[in-house]
Amino acid sequence: MKRKIIHIDEEKCNGCGLCVNACHEGALALVNGKARLMRDDYCDGLGDCLPQCPTGAITFTEREAAAYDKAAVAAHMAKKGKPFTGCPGSMAKAIHREAAPAAETPVASQSQLQQWPVQIKLVPTSAPYFQGAKLLIAADCTAYAYANFHQDFIKGKITIVGCPKLDSVDYSEKLTEIIKNNDIKEVTIVRMEVPCCGGLEMAAKKALQDSGKFISWRVVTISTEGKILD
Repeated sequence: MKRKIIHIDEEKCNGCGLCVNACHEGALALVNGKARLMRDDYCDGLGDCLPQCPTGAITFTEREAAAYDKAAVAAHMAKKGKPFTGCPGSMAKAIHREAAPAAETPVASQSQLQQWPVQIKLVPTSAPYFQGAKLLIAADCTAYAYANFHQDFIKGKITIVGCPKLDSVDYSEKLTEIIKNNDIKEVTIVRMEVPCCGGLEMAAKKALQDSGKFISWRVVTISTEGKILD
């Protein structure tokens, strides 16, 4: 399959080993004083190693590569005596918030996010916070374009976001699993007016259909000026 994966420029690599320590999958090792990707299926393509490289030797590339194999990574890390927990940034957790007194924090400034992660590519297909949830499927840009996004859309919902143009993936399969495997009460799809956002709406609608469930849903479109169009 063709997918995003890291590339190491050995000429730029100084062998410091910071990327090796940063990789939670054990995909990297120092070989003859240079960092090397040992197996494609150990690399999740998220790039935790990139910001650790002081010489800019690591970049993303898109090429034919074996699919990321979480089970193989877990077995690999077990052999090294290091329990595999995955990337810390993708570990699922619920967020419980206490309402701040009005005198202390203006309502509009309070985050309404109830779980982590939020990216469609990172969120698990099953998690306790999905049970009985009102699901918000939103395009990345909507929260930037619409000023009161947290209060008007995120509040009271489990939120997942994505951009079909930048991610270049079909979200429908994962969204289908989320809707099929969990007790989702309703779905709200928030997209931008730009044509590329249609991919997110189509994926969500297909997931609703393929899930075999009858769930209340709606689509809200935001203009580039930050207004609700429908």
